Amino acid sequence: MEFTKGHGTGNDFVILPDPDGALELAPGLVAAICDRRRGIGGDGVLRVVRAAKHPDGAAMAGEAEWFMDYWNSDGSFAEMCGNGARVFVRYLLETGLATPAGGTLPVATRTGVVHARVDGEAIAVEVRRPRSYGASAAALGGLTLPGTAVDVGNPHLVCPLPAGLELTALDLTRAPGFDPAFFPAGVNVEFTAPGEPVDGVDAHVLMRVYERGSAETLSCGTGACAVAAVALHEAARDTGTVAVDVLGGRLTVTVTPDSCWLSGPAFLVATGTLTLP
Repeated sequence: MEFTKGHGTGNDFVILPDPDGALELAPGLVAAICDRRRGIGGDGVLRVVRAAKHPDGAAMAGEAEWFMDYWNSDGSFAEMCGNGARVFVRYLLETGLATPAGGTLPVATRTGVVHARVDGEAIAVEVRRPRSYGASAAALGGLTLPGTAVDVGNPHLVCPLPAGLELTALDLTRAPGFDPAFFPAGVNVEFTAPGEPVDGVDAHVLMRVYERGSAETLSCGTGACAVAAVALHEAARDTGTVAVDVLGGRLTVTVTPDSCWLSGPAFLVATGTLTLP
């Protein structure tokens, strides 16, 4: 079958067009496709299927034609992927499968319908407003790092580093430990440090992330939203705009009273034919 490879700030995905929902994906197949040595390689798979043809999207078919069926690179499901949604929209636009109406384009996801805006190389998606719901901690290399649990449609644990500990010093070749009772479905763990002031935003944060089901990635869109919400809270603000620098570039997060907009570049870099095992 045909495939397209795309990325948003280095968060890369294999895109599989399956408009009528005929492809039977399975965890082992997804993992094989995402294998960086024996497959195409990616942080996940984006299956492009009409909402009406997918059991998780059928109820949203009246609001959005297309459903983003997202899988992590290990073959597990994820409720939402912010960068994935931005790359998904880029694919819909460049293949002519969708055209924005009134400046926005709706996409069905497992967390509901999200809306996208296009501005040249940048695509912004409106995701669920981040909600902090408690304190927990991550264990990494003998360190216990306190953090804030944040829901962005999927679970996050945002851990600001203490003074004297650099982001570059963290060893994320292994998964950070976390409290499984607090995060029974697993959690994406973000480690942050303050950045230098940037014009036009209310805060600037540096971030590294270990994503459940994908290990350390160059970027995590919903993670950036979680980090922005924590940064604004620390600045005694409920709303505002935050620049979040990830290993793959810069994302801009704008938290409003009702929602959250994630903006950044999204590119399609290759197309080809995939031989399914």
